Amino acid sequence: MKSAFPLLLTAGLLASCTTVATKRGPLKPAATTAPSAKKPKAIGGLTSGKPPEQIESEDLSVPASSGDILSQLKTLVNQTVQAPNKQDQESFRLRAIDAVENKLNEDQLEDVADDSDFGFLRAHAMFRLGEMSLDRKDTSDARKYFNSVTEFVPGGDLALRAQEIIHQLDSAKNVQSQTVGVVLPLSGRNAPVGQRALRGLEMGLGLHIPGSGFKLAVMDSEGNPDSARRGVERLVKEDNVIAIVGSLLSKTAPAVAAKSDELGVPTIALSQRSGLTEIGPTVFRNSLTGGMQVRALVRTAMEDLGMKKFAILYPNDPYGIEFTNIFWDEVLARGGEITAVQTYSVKETDFRLVIQRLVGTYFGEARQDEFNLRLKELQQSGKKHSVRQSNLENVLPPIVDFDGIFIPDSARAMGQISAMLSYNDVRGVKLLGTNLWNTKDIAKRAGNFAQNLVFVDSMTPASHDRSRFMGEYRSLYNEEPSLIEVQAYDAGLILRQLIAAGASSREELVKKMSELNRFPGSLGSLSINAEREIERPVTALTIEKGEVIPLRIRK
Repeated sequence: MKSAFPLLLTAGLLASCTTVATKRGPLKPAATTAPSAKKPKAIGGLTSGKPPEQIESEDLSVPASSGDILSQLKTLVNQTVQAPNKQDQESFRLRAIDAVENKLNEDQLEDVADDSDFGFLRAHAMFRLGEMSLDRKDTSDARKYFNSVTEFVPGGDLALRAQEIIHQLDSAKNVQSQTVGVVLPLSGRNAPVGQRALRGLEMGLGLHIPGSGFKLAVMDSEGNPDSARRGVERLVKEDNVIAIVGSLLSKTAPAVAAKSDELGVPTIALSQRSGLTEIGPTVFRNSLTGGMQVRALVRTAMEDLGMKKFAILYPNDPYGIEFTNIFWDEVLARGGEITAVQTYSVKETDFRLVIQRLVGTYFGEARQDEFNLRLKELQQSGKKHSVRQSNLENVLPPIVDFDGIFIPDSARAMGQISAMLSYNDVRGVKLLGTNLWNTKDIAKRAGNFAQNLVFVDSMTPASHDRSRFMGEYRSLYNEEPSLIEVQAYDAGLILRQLIAAGASSREELVKKMSELNRFPGSLGSLSINAEREIERPVTALTIEKGEVIPLRIRK
């Protein structure tokens, strides 16, 4: 569905609490499932030990020689005419079509398409060969096969389907080299985020500069994958965009990427959804991903701060699980050790038991002898102690066999956790986090751990003073941009400069984007990696005198 505002924006028009493990030998949580490329159709043979006229549908996948398979297929074709009644004839016809569409390999399909003995099946073989060509991105061969279908069975349902695909291929050939498409959530609860990304993209394309020459075709995904897919089709067929930016949401990003790749249009995703670039060779991503953050965080912790052992406290949600897995793998890859892991419900507000499980004071039975000894020493010391001090968890000291605790959660959750860590006498460790901690109130939330935070982000205090984009954004909108606007701006800037430098076709644009190296982005240089991820600058941050500052390593 088109957005409510004009389609083309041109220059000058810019206005569950589950325990994973506590101590020793933790069980790694299951990784989240990444979206994958379209699965190829299964290929196999047509064979049976029965006479051909008795072949049943369940026999059609048993391996056999190519000659046997095609011979049996011809028998099915004959049965579509010779069977005693129309019901049987139709049954044989459908079985023959199913075999062509799902059981034959490419060579066998070519044989069927070229042999008049296969009658009506030739059109189905041609259509399937066209689909295989599309899967290989060979649009020339695909067009040849689909044209053959329309000539062989003019006016039939198969011919109409072939004509629709040919129409899509023709639409895909028409490219307006200075028109970029975008698919964003511009209505519904995610509309504010979508609008912020749209602002950044408009500025990246230079639409706030008179005479930039670029146009932006806008589609509202409504936060719905089906709407997002339809939006991509309209951008390609009606607006002839050279590239598409989007989507922001994990829910819609795979749909935009898959449909764009199917139509051969390069797309730059802004979502952190894992596995997006695996969908196809035209899919790129410009987002501060979990991998980028965690690699920088672990490198800082281990190389610069000399940390070797880590605990992990993570929420039982997709974000927490994904970041935990990445952190775990990165620590082990660098020769570090994970000594304790504890998960918690996303609704958790009282972290007392969570912390006790992490530091070994919850399972007091395993430390009963130690508890009895320490309680006796405490009683003999003559010091006054309260009833609370005689509780199991307060007599036993916490087991702190880690240098830092990784907490992939919000600043609010970190504040609640830090308070309970202090209550449980956990001292001398650093709390490690993601860019979710880069907030104005982070120092207040951290409490006693304010001087022991290490987290990462692309946005730093210096960014707001040194970035030209930041200043321009403030002057236009009278507010500070977030990382969402920054990433959308960089996506637009990359497309604008590559197109202006001569990448006037989609194929050329894919090639140029694949070679991106040290591109001057809004916050620093940007380079593409082997997975077509645009590597963004990441800085380690901490708190000093109540303010967020870049971490200074004292040698």
